[in-house]
Amino acid sequence: DRIKDTFGQYVDPRVVANLLGAQHSSVGEKQIATLFFSDVVKFSEIAERLAPSTLVDLMNAYFTAMSRPIREHSGIIDKYIGDAIMAFWVPPFVDANRQAELACQAALEQFALLEAFRATVPDVIGLRRDVPLINFRVGLATGEVVVGSVGSESARSFTVMGDAVNQASRLEGANKVYGTNLLIDETTFSLAEPAIEARLIDEIRVVGRTEPLRIYELAAMAGELDPATRELFGAFETALALYRAADWVKAEAAFRDALRIAPDDGPSRTLLARLPGLRERPPANWSGVWDMTSK
Repeated sequence: DRIKDTFGQYVDPRVVANLLGAQHSSVGEKQIATLFFSDVVKFSEIAERLAPSTLVDLMNAYFTAMSRPIREHSGIIDKYIGDAIMAFWVPPFVDANRQAELACQAALEQFALLEAFRATVPDVIGLRRDVPLINFRVGLATGEVVVGSVGSESARSFTVMGDAVNQASRLEGANKVYGTNLLIDETTFSLAEPAIEARLIDEIRVVGRTEPLRIYELAAMAGELDPATRELFGAFETALALYRAADWVKAEAAFRDALRIAPDDGPSRTLLARLPGLRERPPANWSGVWDMTSK
């Protein structure tokens, strides 16, 4: 029992049951999965300010708080990578029809827990002054992956591999560009759409891919969007349509209208900042797709 309890902290018990019950081989299986990547904002700066043991205490507390919504909504935590969390939703651990919705719900609940977690940080690290402000970013992507037991002859890991894994990681990083915290791809949006509130913020081409990708900012579960944010989403939708139609002058006015509603809206600021360059050097074949220059 002690061995089971100990290793249950390292490998999700559902994975163990699946491996034992199915007599799982090392051959991967193709599945549609929803992938989750999160990363702590300015983690390097936080790490520099804390003693190693204090940093470990802080990250253990953070991982404990943020892992709970993933597990409660049927997600499998693949691994912790420094300050990052990688998780996935895939059958048979979750209903395929609900995996994207449950992943979205888990991510939103993480942000709902953030203020309460921040209040515990002074006690965790033993400081009352200059307490680091914890924030994080999340990317969600859905697509075909290979699910299976991967590794060497002496050590293996039950994990997922495929383009969707990279895409979730890229979306997490794209939050830095758009001033957002929670981005999802079009497939995740389409699968979860009846149950979530989200807005299209751009169509991009990420490094290493030729096909454009529509990205959405996830804001709330269905029916939980506050009136001010709904107004912002409407104004931004109008501005984005003008931007994609290459009507730069009207687009600028529309983005400024959106910023009057929410002065700190990251996507409005990002797209507004692009307009002077687009007006000065109009693209020959503008399609509304923005090429990302970094991962």
